[in-house]
Amino acid sequence: MEIRGEKHGEETTAFIFGEIDHHNAKEAREKLDRIIDETQPISFSLDLSGVTFCDSSGLGLVMGRMRKCLSVGSILIIKNPSEAAYRILQIAGMDKILKIERG
Repeated sequence: MEIRGEKHGEETTAFIFGEIDHHNAKEAREKLDRIIDETQPISFSLDLSGVTFCDSSGLGLVMGRMRKCLSVGSILIIKNPSEAAYRILQIAGMDKILKIERG
């Protein structure tokens, strides 16, 4: 899995590529939290277009970043989730509590 962050003004986007599972969720959490802490964005987007596999660890990753964003005064937006990522978010009802931009 690879994570790349980009800051544009008040918005930071983290692009995740590869599989999100229990083997790499801890490393992903640490990288994403570091990006949030360093950029202090008003809006933090997770671009999940490059996610090839996502299990419940991915769901936990998203929920934890939602809490992290709230703690620093930021909002979380999910952008371009792959079918694998969107399916787990939808099953868990996250599409009802998070802004998800598909497109």
